[in-house]
Amino acid sequence: MNSSFENAAENVAAFQKMWMESASKMVQATLNLSPNSDPAALRQMRSGIFQALAQSWEEFMRSPQFLQGMKQCMESAVSTRKMTGDFLAKVRNEMQAPSRDDIDSVMIAIRHLETRLLDRVETLSTQIAELRAHPTVGKSNPPKTSQSPRRTTNGARARQSGTTNK
Repeated sequence: MNSSFENAAENVAAFQKMWMESASKMVQATLNLSPNSDPAALRQMRSGIFQALAQSWEEFMRSPQFLQGMKQCMESAVSTRKMTGDFLAKVRNEMQAPSRDDIDSVMIAIRHLETRLLDRVETLSTQIAELRAHPTVGKSNPPKTSQSPRRTTNGARARQSGTTNK
């Protein structure tokens, strides 16, 4: 605990030193200002302040302390997300609700089925277009299919024979 306190104190001291240097550079830029300064001098002063700020932020963001802090922050964010995901998965499991993997599997199966159906509709559409283009071919030689002819319902048989069941 004592070493972590000393480490934190060193980090604060380094941060304080960097900001003191930045503040002193900004003050030096404003000391060259007189009450009747022209706009070019004001622009130069503003440029000096922005340059000092940019340099101090550059030093701060490249410092080992900042990089280490960012690394720890990212690691804790990743571990928190993993723990949250695991907790929610456990809750779904306890409630016997479908997991994300289950839902993804169903969605993949539906997409595969949709693709197969669209391919079949496209094939049928092409066949219909060919039959319309050559109507005599379709009437004289019906296409042979590997499927057996479909059975008709009782209503269809009745209509063929001229009687209806009402």
